[in-house]
Amino acid sequence: MDKTSAPNAWEELVTSALLGTERRTPPGVAPGPEAPVALLDAAAVETVRRRAGLRPTRAAERPRPAPEDTRPVLPAAAARRLSMLLADRPGTGGGGRRGTAPDLMELLPQWLTTANSRGYAPPPQLLPALLDAARGRTDLRPAALTLAGPRALWLARLNPDWRFALRAAPGGGTALPPPEDTAGTRQLWEEGLFAERLALLAAIRDRDPAAARELLATTWASERAEDRLMFLDSLRTGLGADDEPFLEQALADRSRNVRATAAELLSALPGSALAARMAVRAGACVAVDRTQTEPALVVEAPHECDPGMERDGVAPKAPSGRGERSWWLGQLVEAAPLGVWPGRLGGRTPEEIVALPVADDWRGELHAAWCRAAVRQRDAGWARALLGPPAAPEAGGPGAVSLAERAKLLGTLGAEERAEWVAGFIATHGLSEAFQLLGVCGVPWAAPLGRAVVDALNIARDAGSYPWSFSGVMGLAERCLDPSEAGRLEGLMAVPDEREDASPGAGGYWAEAFQRLVTTLRLRAAMAEELRGAAQELGRGWVR
Repeated sequence: MDKTSAPNAWEELVTSALLGTERRTPPGVAPGPEAPVALLDAAAVETVRRRAGLRPTRAAERPRPAPEDTRPVLPAAAARRLSMLLADRPGTGGGGRRGTAPDLMELLPQWLTTANSRGYAPPPQLLPALLDAARGRTDLRPAALTLAGPRALWLARLNPDWRFALRAAPGGGTALPPPEDTAGTRQLWEEGLFAERLALLAAIRDRDPAAARELLATTWASERAEDRLMFLDSLRTGLGADDEPFLEQALADRSRNVRATAAELLSALPGSALAARMAVRAGACVAVDRTQTEPALVVEAPHECDPGMERDGVAPKAPSGRGERSWWLGQLVEAAPLGVWPGRLGGRTPEEIVALPVADDWRGELHAAWCRAAVRQRDAGWARALLGPPAAPEAGGPGAVSLAERAKLLGTLGAEERAEWVAGFIATHGLSEAFQLLGVCGVPWAAPLGRAVVDALNIARDAGSYPWSFSGVMGLAERCLDPSEAGRLEGLMAVPDEREDASPGAGGYWAEAFQRLVTTLRLRAAMAEELRGAAQELGRGWVR
């Protein structure tokens, strides 16, 4: 067997196994009936040798102990639940029909949010599984790394599979100097890596916007274009009128992307000089035509993109398939303060302006630009006007041109108003167009919205439709319905009598879907109680 210790011993064994010992025996194995057994013995020995073999290397410095985590540890029941959630893996159910079992992986994000809101730390033995889950799902990373705490970064430095945690952490996991350490702050800003400097700027901006802007100004001229763009983007936090002079200077930057970002930030300040310039340009393009019996809006789009427009962030080249004039018009209207339009258009309210007809097929372009302006300027009044009443005959509303835009407009409204609007929309138009709108509603859903969703699902069930046509909404309901609704849903868990025109077997599928929904709601209620433990509730979680 000594010959099997050669460097190519494994390849010899594999070749003999593929060809058969009658045709080829490996070195050191005698031909005959015992050759197959000898081959397996040799393979077992070689396997152990390969696994146990270590290449010599220099002795490394022993790692420092993991940092302390001073947060309270999860209650025992919640820790056991976390272990169960992390042990669940997508696809372990075998696919096909889901049955009545809750999807634990879909509950993990909400569980993490609630645990973090209460300031808990996980048991140390669960950190590897928590990091593995975050590695496989990028949507989990922020919440998972927050729960994992400082020890996750310590582990990430020891295991290359978890290096993503260092990239996701501010400054690559580097500790930032305290606010009072001005010398350390200055040194890190001037000598640190880009990720460290970006994290430092963000941290200072969060507590003192003016100090962050002044720090950025000290090195602005010497920064690379791509770095200037990222640093400038950090000014979105705490954006205010005091930032205008710096942003106005950035409008002359040699980088087109930096200029565009500066213009976007300035247009979000309705009182800025750029916003005033855009108001003049946009106002010259839109007017009320009073020559007709009924007033209407007339649009005269720009005929050129002059240097002043380009300096203020208007992109001169239109995307493929888009007309240049409509492209320039949309950018001007989007950047103009919405407050100028009532005075420009006869003192009308936003609702009255949106209701006016628009000549020459400019309505879609004009309203789409107003939608973007309402979202950028967080103007709830204009958002309401563009959304229109939820029970309007046309599901598209008076101004929005897509479900995505309606969802963005809803984001400017308060949580309660948003839920009421979507509930009214569902009651009128059903669930077929509501999925994207439901995604912007707060969790747990307010009672009117929850009732509207359940009622719409019940209508689809009674109509004999297949439940997988509503699987997306049902999945949202499992995560977003208030668990207190579980009792009201018990009557829907039975298999309904099938109508003659119903899809075959639909009743059984609906019964399973509602059983899974009720089971999931009860599980969420149990999870919330486990997380509450004996500690005082620190904030509103994802259930009441």
